[in-house]
Amino acid sequence: MLKLKTLIVGALAIALAGCTASTNKSSYAQRMVESHGLGDFYCNRHYQDSLSHTGWDYVSGLVANAVLKTWEQYPKKTAYYEAVKAFADFSLNEEGNFISTIKGTNALRPSNIDDLPAGNIYFTLYRTELAKGNQADANRYKSAATMIRNKLKFDHSRIAHGMPGAGGFFHKAIYPNQMWLDGLFMGSPIYAQWQHYFGDTDEADNIGSWDDIAHQFKTIHHYTYNKELQLNYHAWTATPEDPNSFWAQQEGEYKGCSPEFWGRGMGWYFAALVDVLEFMPKEHADYAAVVQILNEVAAGLARWQDEESGVWYQLLQHDATVTADNAGDTVEGETFNVGEQANYLEASASCIFTYAYLKGIRLGLLDAATYNPVAEKAYAGCIKEFIREREDGLIDIVQSCASAGLGPAKDHSRTGTVNYYLAGKDVGLAQNEGKAVGTFILASLEWERR
Repeated sequence: MLKLKTLIVGALAIALAGCTASTNKSSYAQRMVESHGLGDFYCNRHYQDSLSHTGWDYVSGLVANAVLKTWEQYPKKTAYYEAVKAFADFSLNEEGNFISTIKGTNALRPSNIDDLPAGNIYFTLYRTELAKGNQADANRYKSAATMIRNKLKFDHSRIAHGMPGAGGFFHKAIYPNQMWLDGLFMGSPIYAQWQHYFGDTDEADNIGSWDDIAHQFKTIHHYTYNKELQLNYHAWTATPEDPNSFWAQQEGEYKGCSPEFWGRGMGWYFAALVDVLEFMPKEHADYAAVVQILNEVAAGLARWQDEESGVWYQLLQHDATVTADNAGDTVEGETFNVGEQANYLEASASCIFTYAYLKGIRLGLLDAATYNPVAEKAYAGCIKEFIREREDGLIDIVQSCASAGLGPAKDHSRTGTVNYYLAGKDVGLAQNEGKAVGTFILASLEWERR
């Protein structure tokens, strides 16, 4: 296996030689792929010099999926496909039933929904290798996609029967009874694609699986959607009294919710809705309900789009006049998140919102007359505010939130407050962060196919 990986990486280096010189200046998607999608990006502050031998991660998986979709739209760019195939093969064993980390351990940890979305690449890889007559690799990719789907459907921890939100997937095992907006993007699209491509052999199981997928959206929307502000709180817990949920509102209408509306969290949620509805059978009983949720999200985000720039702030309900208060957050006698950083226009959320609007319009899920002006202003804003031209002809993307989360009990700094999202130790600004690289590519692809 190691010899095979070495050959793949070596062949890929040859294939990519001179790639930058052939960049299509009219395509921002290709320019970003060739500037950072094939390498030279960050995964939660960890530098990746080459996609082909980057380890399994939701950030590298997002970049890989964006590169793969660019190849689908521009099929002459075969180096893009080879880079993603090499990324897949770097972590997958010969049978397709074990995905490894760089250190050789299992990359699919127990009930960790962030470990799953890189598997979205397997469906295109499966179809492409099958069309080439490469049955062995096609079978590996199908086996890997099936392994991930089954791990989510059958093995992932859920909120227990009899509790609020019963049946909802835990975000992670270390966050018991918590659902985060992020998790809908991490788990639902791969689940939906598997049902679309491989789920027709058992009708009852297929219907039940779509019920399950819809249930995740219906549950989190029910608990996190603020009707007055038309935004979703970043996360919700069925057990706000649990020490791991110290960040949760302890009473009131939004009991169990985190305090703020975080841009990228809503971006993951918005994109997940569009990506799932692309494959969800229109005749399914919950199809209309999921479409309604999508339209509520789209309307709310349009309301909070910054009028001048066309993009969105890190904290959606605030503008740049809101800052961390320099007093920080005190939890159990310790103070965290001290600073005076101001709210800012954020790249990854703005790009993924733009992607979801454009794709939703294309699929007929969102009204074009209403949302075309929103999407057009947003895409122009993303380029103006976040894309920087370099002297060597490449481009950079700036002003992305590096990371953000909530808890658990062992990390009281992650409070979910204004102070945390602006001054938290893990929340600083990043350039060429994979979460912005990947989402900008996806938004650009949708723009370029109009």
